[in-house]
Amino acid sequence: MTVFVKRHDAIAVVTINRPEVRNALDANTIAGIGSALQFAEEDTDVRAVVLTGAGDRAFCAGMDLRAFASGASLFDDSRPGLESITQRTFPKPVIAAINGAALAGGFELMLACDLAVAAEHATFGLPEVKRGLVAVGGGTNLPRRIPLAVALELGLTGESINAARAFELGLVNRVVPAAQLLAEALELAGLISRNGPLALRITKELMLAQASGATPQELAPATARVLRSADAKEGATAFAEKRVPRWTGV
Repeated sequence: MTVFVKRHDAIAVVTINRPEVRNALDANTIAGIGSALQFAEEDTDVRAVVLTGAGDRAFCAGMDLRAFASGASLFDDSRPGLESITQRTFPKPVIAAINGAALAGGFELMLACDLAVAAEHATFGLPEVKRGLVAVGGGTNLPRRIPLAVALELGLTGESINAARAFELGLVNRVVPAAQLLAEALELAGLISRNGPLALRITKELMLAQASGATPQELAPATARVLRSADAKEGATAFAEKRVPRWTGV
């Protein structure tokens, strides 16, 4: 099984499971990630997702170059792929737990997540130019996240940066010893998942929309939806009654 999912209360942990090839992406793995994300999206009991890789060498080394060189297709149009997270707003918070190298498509997959926790030995890079390729999975959007000159250095040299530098640039939220990585990611996901699911979804939508230049008028309907929701009333009632809210997501 190239990808597996394990539930931790309201958190779905999705693990890319090809450590022998540094969790590189072939057709089955891409489809497996897509299916796992579809499961997490459709399961109303899942409120946050943690995405990580098996082993301690790599989160994901990107495209399986051996499969690509052999002429194998990396996509199966009959099965869900990465577009659910890379080409649209995935409705639930996704935290990348970077357990090693996040390179090329692996770095782009991390960039598609909302938050990232990195092991101290993790590295990040866009080495596509070293193979005569282009970072088409989101890497060329890197200047939206970090200064243009730094993004160009990563994209044009193909060289990697370490976890400390990624944290300094704001690409990751936390850097921890490798042994603490999953626990730290689960703790962060737990803090998120205890909040109102509708409020989480709309907050993510609003922040991403504002970052893309949406106007207050365009955002107003989503804000109004939250204020009119049963969860908003429940949150206020639970606060007044000094109890844990019972969220319904509506």
